[in-house]
Amino acid sequence: MTQSAADLIAETGGVVTALRNAQAAPTVFPVQPEFTNWRSEQKAWRESVALLDQSHHMTDLFIKGPDALRLLSDLGINNFSNFKPKMAKQFVGVNHEGFLVGDAVLVYLEEELFDLIGWHMVIDWVQFHGEKGDYDVTFERDASSAVRKGDPLQYRFEVQGPNAEKLMEKVSSIPVEKTKFFGMLEFEIEGRRIPAIRHGMAGQPGFEFWGPWADYDLIRNAIIEAGEEFELKLAGSLAYSTANVESAWVPSPLPAIYTGEETEEYLKWLPASRVGSIAGSFASENIEDYYNTPFEIGYGRLIDWDHDFIGKEALKKMSEQPQRKKVSLVWNAEDLSAAQRSLYEEGTPAKYINFPKARYGLYQVDRIEVDGKIVGISHDAGYLTNEQAFVSLATVDEEFTEPGTEVVLVWGESPVSTKPAVEDHRQVQIRATVAPAPYSNFARETYRKNATV
Repeated sequence: MTQSAADLIAETGGVVTALRNAQAAPTVFPVQPEFTNWRSEQKAWRESVALLDQSHHMTDLFIKGPDALRLLSDLGINNFSNFKPKMAKQFVGVNHEGFLVGDAVLVYLEEELFDLIGWHMVIDWVQFHGEKGDYDVTFERDASSAVRKGDPLQYRFEVQGPNAEKLMEKVSSIPVEKTKFFGMLEFEIEGRRIPAIRHGMAGQPGFEFWGPWADYDLIRNAIIEAGEEFELKLAGSLAYSTANVESAWVPSPLPAIYTGEETEEYLKWLPASRVGSIAGSFASENIEDYYNTPFEIGYGRLIDWDHDFIGKEALKKMSEQPQRKKVSLVWNAEDLSAAQRSLYEEGTPAKYINFPKARYGLYQVDRIEVDGKIVGISHDAGYLTNEQAFVSLATVDEEFTEPGTEVVLVWGESPVSTKPAVEDHRQVQIRATVAPAPYSNFARETYRKNATV
């Protein structure tokens, strides 16, 4: 019998203890790490075009039935009033108390059929409510290759960069339609009609497209061959893992599923394997201190107050209160170098800072301070070759969001947890400077302006 999340939490003595010491890898991207080197691969989506293989690391939940749209509307904060087949949007769900459960890409494939794609957090939440509620729906789940046995149901590719559109115009035998961010279109490659959405994870022009797994090699080879004249580079999992830092998408804020209405039943339903792990210098025995609001992560703009959904009334009350805001933090080069240099000095070194992505838990939560007072949380950090900077995505109190504000990021755990990715180390302080999110000028000034929801 599969162990439930509730069983795991009871067995380990509490949810924070369970997540702090989870014996799981922080994040698994079951894709080749590098094809050339991650620095050149990062540069490709800024200077030419990159091909990213998304076939393996995400979960697809196919939701089918006459009540599928009603289920999604009941759970999503988004506007569904004009949502029709051949459209896509970023789906965001909250718990009854208004705290963020997670987000995913939602594609309206055809009447009564949807594909919810991304991390499992909000996907689990949707499936649970669909199964327990009064909804005439069915589910087909295609989990990531890290846990699935056998091949995926579909391949999923993304091309992004200034040459992405030229590449797809060459390889597709039908014209490439003009559409905004998350707009849907079609390609025809090697005689296959291929659905696609306009999407660019690093803030660059791009397309995400998919089809049956049997066509994986055929379509991939066609893209690679056509891409030669556009300086196409294959991007491995190391480069891909940093794309969100450039575009300012927080990939895995801790889901608010451990306290509140329905969560006792939900944790009995949820497999223990999907609990995840907490890493970082922020420490509290109260799991609710790790929760986030949609406003903090930048999703306040997606809320449609004209429909009923789980958490609506709580969100209304939240909207009247001061909220932390999402920013980028540029780590001080001297302090970053000092932390790395400690590996070569006597005594206990700082926590190892992995490049290009520094996250060592599924839910990274590092403390941000000003004058010793906690003013925010750093969620995700990595090195951006295109900016020649080490950058975090963070949520901070509004008074500290002005670009140029100096803060301190506390790096490392105390006490040190027993997670496999954590070695004996000491906490260090790293100065950081607040910057806009997205940090990249192109992502902030062009990519975001063309976005639709």
